[in-house]
Formats: sequence, structure tokens, C-alpha cells
Amino acid sequence: MLVAPSIAPNTGNIIRLCANTGVDLHLVEPLGFEMDAYRLRRAGLDYHDMTNVVVHTCLDNARLLLRGRWMAFTSSGSTRYTDIEYTTDDVLVFGNETTGLADDVLTSFDESTKVSIPMMPANRSLNLANAVSIVVYEAWRQNGFAGSA
Repeated sequence: MLVAPSIAPNTGNIIRLCANTGVDLHLVEPLGFEMDAYRLRRAGLDYHDMTNVVVHTCLDNARLLLRGRWMAFTSSGSTRYTDIEYTTDDVLVFGNETTGLADDVLTSFDESTKVSIPMMPANRSLNLANAVSIVVYEAWRQNGFAGSA
């Protein structure tokens, strides 16, 4: 799940990742781009018809629909992404490319479900598409690469 993504090419890369790993992608508005066919093609989002992409008007609506274990990915997370046993109904929540997850979103998560990806000290963040890729592939690996060729 991407909360308020603002860069269409990042979202395009994540859509392609989801198509190639069999993962649904949930986007929470506001989006920094339009999801019409022309703009999707221009941003390289031509994989959008190969995966299930759902747009939610707000995070609360998404929470009502997705009943799995929710995890917030943040540089301040106390749990490393490699220390989790992932299940197929987990909801992996990532924030905006420039601001991450807002404080009010982060406070809605228990400390044990705030997850980080280790980085070198003093570095601010990873590219959103790279961060999502790291975590999705770890979760898929733990689940035996279910459905892969």
C-alpha cells in the first residue's frame, strides 16, 4: 500500500513489481498524478492491467477492507524487515516519496508494527520503489515464491 504517492514513475515501477510478484497494490489518495490510461502509459505504468490496483479515498476506508496484519515502513521503525515472518494477508504500508508516512498515520500503528530497512548512518531514505521491492521480495521468498514460474 502506498499512502499519497506523488511520483508516477515510482508508482509505475511498483505496479510492475506487483504484477511480477502476484501482489495487489493499494493506493491511498491524494495521488500526485492522474490514473487515466494516457498518463499511465506516459509514466510507464503499462503493467497496471496485469495486477490488481485499488485506489482508496482515505486510509480509514482501506483499513475497513483489508483485514490482515498492517505494518508501517518507516526509517524510525523499531523492527527490521528481516525480523518478520510474513503471511499472505499482510498489508505493507509505505508513505510518500518525500515525506514518508505522516505522524498521524504512524501513531495509529503499534510500535512493534513500525518496520525499518537498515541503511548507513546519516542517510535519510531509500527510493520508494526500491524500498517496496526489498520488502515484497523478502515476503515472497518467505512464502516460497508462491505462483512463480
